[in-house]
Amino acid sequence: MTRVLIVEDDALQSELVRRYLEREGHDVTVLADGAEALAEVRRSAPDLLVLDVMLPGADGLTVCRTLREEQFELPILLLTARSTENDLLIGLELGADDYLAKPYSPRELVARVRALLRRVHRTAPATRVVAVGDLEIDPERRRATLSDRLLDLTRAEFDLLEEFALHPGIVLSRARLLDRLHGTDRWIGGRTIDTHVKNLRAKIEADPQTPSRLLTVYGVGYTLHEG
Repeated sequence: MTRVLIVEDDALQSELVRRYLEREGHDVTVLADGAEALAEVRRSAPDLLVLDVMLPGADGLTVCRTLREEQFELPILLLTARSTENDLLIGLELGADDYLAKPYSPRELVARVRALLRRVHRTAPATRVVAVGDLEIDPERRRATLSDRLLDLTRAEFDLLEEFALHPGIVLSRARLLDRLHGTDRWIGGRTIDTHVKNLRAKIEADPQTPSRLLTVYGVGYTLHEG
């Protein structure tokens, strides 16, 4: 049984979400405090974390950053009333795998959880090292290096970079990239892909403002070149 930890200080909302997730067969724990959430993850290592940004004790962004610094790789779904691009960038930069803006439907949250769990359980499509110029991807070890320098990538960033590296020079549509991250749940917006690509460029491009490796093909998608 999959163990899901919900950290949400709105008791009515968290109880509603708990019931929906339990109907899906998940073992659900609910907390309302960020500091308690950190302690619970360290103690029980849940399979997935649903994390509100605004929390007492420690806010959701602090919890997310701390868990990634401590090498916890569980999927993290951020719940946020903040919907500006900067807020979303911060959450994804800190290692969140997806976000859901409030107000949201419990059914939509359940679908996001299902998609994240499916992605985690998906077997890597290759075990050999894939190279695109001086960029190397090791799917089995989930490591990426650029000129022998280890890249610090979130789970989603690695998955996207691997997909690009497996198809160098080929334009990949947002829909295809969403499939890689979320299976067949194409109702999830392409803006998430754009944000991850922006973060990737900051890590692999000499000048992210004028990229030479990860290029935009307007109206179609993105493509990876040697640079």
